[in-house]
Amino acid sequence: MPSDEVRPISMSEYSDHVHGSVRQRYARHATSQSCCGPNDNCDCSSPDLYPADLLATLPEDVASFTLGCGNPIDLARLSPGEVVLDLGSGGGLDCFFASRLVGEGGQVIGVDMTPEMIERARLNAGRLSVKNVEFRQGFLEALPVEDASIDVVISNCVINLSPDKSKVFAEIGRVLKLGGRLAVSDVVSNGPVPDALREDVDAWGACLGGALDFREFERGLLEAGLTDVVITARDSAAGPVSSAPAGVPFSALISARKPKMPS
Repeated sequence: MPSDEVRPISMSEYSDHVHGSVRQRYARHATSQSCCGPNDNCDCSSPDLYPADLLATLPEDVASFTLGCGNPIDLARLSPGEVVLDLGSGGGLDCFFASRLVGEGGQVIGVDMTPEMIERARLNAGRLSVKNVEFRQGFLEALPVEDASIDVVISNCVINLSPDKSKVFAEIGRVLKLGGRLAVSDVVSNGPVPDALREDVDAWGACLGGALDFREFERGLLEAGLTDVVITARDSAAGPVSSAPAGVPFSALISARKPKMPS
């Protein structure tokens, strides 16, 4: 007789399930005329993330298309000639801002797992005649980037989407040059988020279910070989991250550095 016992899902199967769900959600975003997909009830343009005069330098459909939760560009303090890697580059907004700061002597690489996002970003780059930006399809857990080739890693509300953040942290450590740095905006929590949220794949796609306890985020970066980790709430008036409501996801700015000498 057939068994009624439910086979436990493996970590690999769960990761594939999360990746598939997230990719479908962001494919809808990419083919929509706004940052929200046709079946989503949301307002994710977040015009307050960047200065209005900076957004005004881009076409409206490019400037308004962001699924981010902060401004990693200001945090990164980019300099001419630097090589920048954007994790989860979406439509390319942060890459285009970064390209201006690193100049013709610099380079910006955007990596995204969603083909539709890569296509949209490449079309935007062509429209803007941006020459120092390249978009590559790939996973954050296995970046299509050479070892020790990146000066600055940026990201905007994407690391939380990964079902295996330890691999993402390890990849960041691998691709950064000695002395390189990390500057990201992401969603974290003070303590673990509730199981009901963690187990909801739709909540993962909404940047909630995959939010990592900020202490685990810091620990992951340290274990990947980075130092000087600083995590602050995007809303500075909210106080220290340790005083945030327990288990409630919130936007944070996170910086770290890879030591100049190997450890």
